[in-house]
Amino acid sequence: MTALHAVDWLIIAGYFVIVFGIGWWAYLKEKQSQTTSEYFLAGRNLGWWIIGAAVFSSNIGSEHLVGLAGSGTTDGVAMAHYELHAWCLLILGWVMVPFYMRSQVFTMPEFLEKRFSSVNRTVLSVISLLAYILTKLAVGIFAGGVVFAVLIPDISFMGLNSFWVGSILVIVLTGIYTILGGMRAVAYTSAIQTIILVLGSALVTLFGLKALGGWQVLRDVCGSEMFNLWRPIVPEGLKSTWAPVKEAGRMAWYFNDNYPWLGMLFAAPIIGLWYWCTDQYIVQRVLGAANEKTARRGSIASAALKLLPVFIFIIPGMIAFAIAKSGQNQFMQQALFDASGNIIRDNAQQAFPLLVAQVLPIGIRGIVVAGLLAALMSSLAGAFNASSALFTIDFYSRIRPNAPQKQVVTVGRLATIVMVVIGLLWIPVIQGGKGLYDYLQGVQAYLAPPIFVVFFVGILNKRVNAKGCLWALVVGFALGIFRLAVDTPVKMINDFSYAKGSFFWIINNIYFQYYSLVITVISVVVMLAVSYSTEEPDYAKISGLTFGTQSDEDKKSSRATWNKWDVIGSVAICGAILAAYLFFRG
Repeated sequence: MTALHAVDWLIIAGYFVIVFGIGWWAYLKEKQSQTTSEYFLAGRNLGWWIIGAAVFSSNIGSEHLVGLAGSGTTDGVAMAHYELHAWCLLILGWVMVPFYMRSQVFTMPEFLEKRFSSVNRTVLSVISLLAYILTKLAVGIFAGGVVFAVLIPDISFMGLNSFWVGSILVIVLTGIYTILGGMRAVAYTSAIQTIILVLGSALVTLFGLKALGGWQVLRDVCGSEMFNLWRPIVPEGLKSTWAPVKEAGRMAWYFNDNYPWLGMLFAAPIIGLWYWCTDQYIVQRVLGAANEKTARRGSIASAALKLLPVFIFIIPGMIAFAIAKSGQNQFMQQALFDASGNIIRDNAQQAFPLLVAQVLPIGIRGIVVAGLLAALMSSLAGAFNASSALFTIDFYSRIRPNAPQKQVVTVGRLATIVMVVIGLLWIPVIQGGKGLYDYLQGVQAYLAPPIFVVFFVGILNKRVNAKGCLWALVVGFALGIFRLAVDTPVKMINDFSYAKGSFFWIINNIYFQYYSLVITVISVVVMLAVSYSTEEPDYAKISGLTFGTQSDEDKKSSRATWNKWDVIGSVAICGAILAAYLFFRG
């Protein structure tokens, strides 16, 4: 195993000096005002390039460096569909931003209250906090442990191995500057972290290809299937195992781990639109803009950056696979493949840090490790700040509406600690899953559909009311939690399985994307059925919050916030996405 050199440690130390320097500056800035607007939204005066970098950096975190690279090692470019959802950020900027900025809300549940009712706000807050604990916090903590376990495997403290030392250390270091500086610290450190992250990850791709022998060698070793975005609905293995083909199609609804095009085309965008357009974790950075123009341009900037992960995370994972499979690096081969030459899925999430340790030269390795830490810390910092905002604004401030703003900020800081502890307790479930990125997409697929439905149907259709929204959230959330409850024993208890053909076996084995589609359809039907069978909403109260209740003045003011360059940039991004889809066809 290649150890970090003194030069690498100096570069890493320099990174921490910059990050904590920004955090301290943000703390002093926030201390002057002591307001919730300053702490949670940086006073609503972030520039568009800061917003774009903050959105990208908060998204491109641990699940990408560890999980997405790992999925590249095991499944090639299959997961690139999720990364080519840059178009969802364009939907955020062009469709959703006008309504969000017009409402002047702090949180997404607060917007739901203005559109529907306070009860819906509370339900969404509970769902969102649970989602952060199960995904962003737990995944960030887990990935920090994986990185430390690979790069510094011999470290231990009070009986804890390098995995747990790394997990806890990432939490503590990130928590310090996040709790001190709030959204301003998160946003400005994210801008620095984006530069380090992109530069470091690009160097991994370049040096990895150089070590392997070039792009053509990568294609030859990986094969055309790993370069194919569009996977068949019925995998070849099922076709040969189950006869006739009709039976194979039926079984594909259960055992399909091939990321078929049907699920990627219809289910993946549901998760994408939920995440990029309605999730507090992402939208909170956009809400920090001074106006609609800045918010939209920040969204466009982040969409442009979002095109990079395929090449700086998935491709390095495939490079690690190729180097190990070809036997060019014995250490990586032993780490990623078993004695029979089969990929070890549980070890695939080590692919990116293994490349860093084995392929990069001294100095460059320090830059990339700093990028690794930047991604881990930026995603966790965003989750901390978003969770804090949800708890304080949507719960504590409503219980104690007259509490001093300084007290509200303090409570938000303390609430983060509790969420982190719960996230730590959930790590064993992630360890039992098929892979970090698979776990993340699975949980989001179960929790995202009802939220996606109530926001988009709520904005597109002025007739849907608070009762329809509430029932859609409750029914959709119950279906998602039910699937999680069924899946959890299989992942946590060794040798546990349901009787084949039983009801719980069927639920557990339905392909997660198809289950997500079922939840979405049911949520839409419930929302429309309940809304149209009950009273109409008060259209005066939701003025400006739906397409059908916009005034002419609303439309004119929104039109004045964009010009031809915003359109040209958006079209160029769509063209780049189309080019990527055409390129990765096997």
